[in-house]
Amino acid sequence: MTFEEVVSQKAADRAQSTGKALEEVLLSAKENRSLTVGVYESAKVMNIDPDSVSFCVLAVDEEFECDVALQIHFTLIQSFCFDNDISIVRVSDTQRLSEIVGDKATQLEDAHCVLITNQDEGSWQDPALEKLHLFCEESRRLNDWVPEINLAAR
Repeated sequence: MTFEEVVSQKAADRAQSTGKALEEVLLSAKENRSLTVGVYESAKVMNIDPDSVSFCVLAVDEEFECDVALQIHFTLIQSFCFDNDISIVRVSDTQRLSEIVGDKATQLEDAHCVLITNQDEGSWQDPALEKLHLFCEESRRLNDWVPEINLAAR
C-alpha cells in the first residue's frame, strides 16, 4: 500500500466516523429540543441569541445548487458563524438531513440550515458534538473552512 493510499483510507475512515457522529448529535439534539431547522428560523435565532448557537449544518443538493437566494443566505450564515466561532459543516444530502431532523408527521421542506443550540450553559452536552468541534478545528487548520460530511444512507 502506498503512502497516498494510506492517507486516502484514513481520510475516508475519518469522514465516515464524522458522519456517524453528526447523525448522533442531530438525533440527541432533536430529543433535547435543541434544534432549529430552516434558513429563516436559523437567521432569527442567530440574530436574537447568537450565544445559544453551538453548531451549524448547511445542506444543499443538486436541485438547489443554482438557487442564488439560498447561496446568499449560506454566505451570510457562514460569515456569522466565522465571526462568532461557531463550528459549521456542509452536507450534500438534504433529503437524508430532513429524515434525521424531521418527524414522520411533517415533511421538512427547508432543512437547508440546521442549528444545534444550547439554551443554558452546560444544559445539554454530547461527546459526539465535541468530536465534531475537533473535526471542524482540524479542518480549519487545513484551510477547509466549511468541511463536507457525508451522512450515511438508511
